[in-house]
Amino acid sequence: MNQNTPKMLNRRSFLAASVAMIGAPAIGQSVNTTQMEADVSSTVRRNISSFRSLTWQPYFSSLRNGAVLVDIDSRALHFWSADGKTYRLYPSSVPMSEGLTRRGRTSITRKVVGPSWSPTANMLKRNPDWPRYVPPGPDNPLGTHALYLGWKYYRIHGTHDKRKIGRKSSSGCIGLYNQHIAELFSLTKVGTQVLLI
Repeated sequence: MNQNTPKMLNRRSFLAASVAMIGAPAIGQSVNTTQMEADVSSTVRRNISSFRSLTWQPYFSSLRNGAVLVDIDSRALHFWSADGKTYRLYPSSVPMSEGLTRRGRTSITRKVVGPSWSPTANMLKRNPDWPRYVPPGPDNPLGTHALYLGWKYYRIHGTHDKRKIGRKSSSGCIGLYNQHIAELFSLTKVGTQVLLI
């Protein structure tokens, strides 16, 4: 054994430890992944930057009436029931640009099964070929259910176009798969608090 041996071992130990530390977050993520996170399809995973469970306490002072948190950056919607026993995490579509994005606190003001849709004046300026009215059904961009928010024209709704989920693809609303909006619809009520961050 020459006098350089301890230095080589130290270098090797350092490199091995560095590689282990770099891999640790990925290992930790897979170990702590919830069933909801594990159920997200690989297509959605490619479209979102982050999809992880959160706790409600940093965002709400209480769970009175239940709580919905929409994280625009991670393209995820979180729901907590008023008693704290039910938590849901859904991939979502979010607005195409920051200019179309609304952030802040509001609440659910109305719930509609089979919503109709009419584009706003600004939407028609951008897309003059769009129809002025779309009745409920498979061609409706609001999908099967809509939760109307306290802000005019803003909704959390379903979509028949599954390619939109996990993407920046809406004109301001938050979109969910139809099966997810149906579940969220059943869990929420008028007055459920909503925060978009």
